[in-house]
Amino acid sequence: MKPLYRVIPALMLICLQVSSCRWISSFIHDEEIIAEAAGRKLYRSELDASLPKGISVEDSTFLADRYIVSWASGCIYQDAAERNLSETEKNVEQELEEYRASLLKYRYEQRYVNERLDTVVTVQECQDYYEAHPDKFILSSSVVKARYLKISEESPMLSRLKDKMSSSEAADVFEADSIAYTSAQKFMTWNDEWVDISIIASEFGVSEKELLAAKKGKWIEMNDGLGMKNVLYVQEIVYPGEQAPFEYADLGIRDIIISNRKHLLLLNLEQNLLEEARADGNFIIY
Repeated sequence: MKPLYRVIPALMLICLQVSSCRWISSFIHDEEIIAEAAGRKLYRSELDASLPKGISVEDSTFLADRYIVSWASGCIYQDAAERNLSETEKNVEQELEEYRASLLKYRYEQRYVNERLDTVVTVQECQDYYEAHPDKFILSSSVVKARYLKISEESPMLSRLKDKMSSSEAADVFEADSIAYTSAQKFMTWNDEWVDISIIASEFGVSEKELLAAKKGKWIEMNDGLGMKNVLYVQEIVYPGEQAPFEYADLGIRDIIISNRKHLLLLNLEQNLLEEARADGNFIIY
């Protein structure tokens, strides 16, 4: 048996350590509890850490309420799952490993692509793709280059505005815009860009089919029943079933080309990794 004078200091040291641990634990958790759910506690520090800095009191209260409900829902769902699922059903190690592997693969691919992807696409590349794949750019709705006017049916400026907005001279169109500023409710131009006619149809408050049915020559005019007249001057139009104008398809073509480059990079990455693994002996088929 050890002498008492040796045992007492050791016991005192153990008590001091246990007391210190308890004090630290108490200090860590000695804060305001915001909510409890399924035997778990949500502390003020956790809630504060979830909220953006510099927001108003009203926004802070709203986001805090949403976070608390979401946190409680998660706790309650997990508790219900723990109580009702079998041990086999609760074993998610394989799924977690598969998800981890998938996530790591995705992050590596993103890094690989970001370091190598050329995002510069020339007009010629777009033109070549457009001409090589005409079937990819068939319109499902009409597109137009046009000028739109909304003005009082009784306006003395209506005739003059129609004359100016249908001109091929840029100065006349500019003048129409200036006159419309004080005489019309709205004046919009799509001189150098193609626009889906459904956007214009919404200004008229009708369907695309109804709008086109009212077209007479290059003009579409409709009264709205409230004393206002909608007027559209159609410079050019391409109908459904026809190939979209290159200028309209251009932005989409750029996205397609970049997406194809990304796909090719990933295919090359996979092939290179397999070849390196074979060369290093890390991939063997028996």
